[in-house]
Amino acid sequence: MTAPLTYLQVHLLLIIPPILVLGWLAYRRERAWWGPRPLSGLAIMIVLAVVYTTPWTNHLIPADVWWYGEGAVIARIWYTPIEEYLFFILQPILTAFWLFQIPRVDDRSLWIPTHHRVVGGLAGLAICSVGIVLTRGTSTYYLGWLLAWAGPILAIQWSFGITYLWGLRRHWLLAVGVPTLYLWAVDWLAISLGVWVISGTHTVGLSLLGLPIEEALFFLVTNVFLVQGIVLYLWLLERAHEVPTLAAVIDRSVDPNGR
Repeated sequence: MTAPLTYLQVHLLLIIPPILVLGWLAYRRERAWWGPRPLSGLAIMIVLAVVYTTPWTNHLIPADVWWYGEGAVIARIWYTPIEEYLFFILQPILTAFWLFQIPRVDDRSLWIPTHHRVVGGLAGLAICSVGIVLTRGTSTYYLGWLLAWAGPILAIQWSFGITYLWGLRRHWLLAVGVPTLYLWAVDWLAISLGVWVISGTHTVGLSLLGLPIEEALFFLVTNVFLVQGIVLYLWLLERAHEVPTLAAVIDRSVDPNGR
């Protein structure tokens, strides 16, 4: 049966309008983030999203983890619809433009305890390890690949700035929570209309507010990536004057005499 809404129409009706509104507000509001620094951070996240997500979706789609309704997509590159690639670009913009409405950069040094970095990195790697184990099951296949895919990025971000992110946890929850809830609603509607279909075989059968738990977790995790990535990037730029000092310390650790 032909889906009553196409994937492109989902973008045109539900994704692009809030992007335009939030972008206009960020540009106009004096207290919002805008300009080269936040926009360059967004550009970096878009590139990373496309590069990192493309092989993942092109592995899961031919495995029938999800598929698309009849007539719902225009064309495909590899196994993935071009509208999906467009979403790799639009979601970072949507989430970033919301983040730009609530700017905050704390005056905290890049110096954080080494054991904090170790704990953050190990936590991300633990998520990845659990995911790898779960990929061996049929009903946990989607969940496993999601965790295995998410873990390395979380390990990198947390090992770099877990202490800083914890200090911003209330701000972080607001920045992640609002776009996540909105995208959950969009995803639920698209699934209900048959724009895309999530496999019952490769999912655990649990739902959150009527949304398969794997889909809910996907939007949560990807928005965590985006918010953390931009926040850490701006923190690094804000404390860029510390980087030469850190490099000098590394050099001295290799040669205590500084040679």
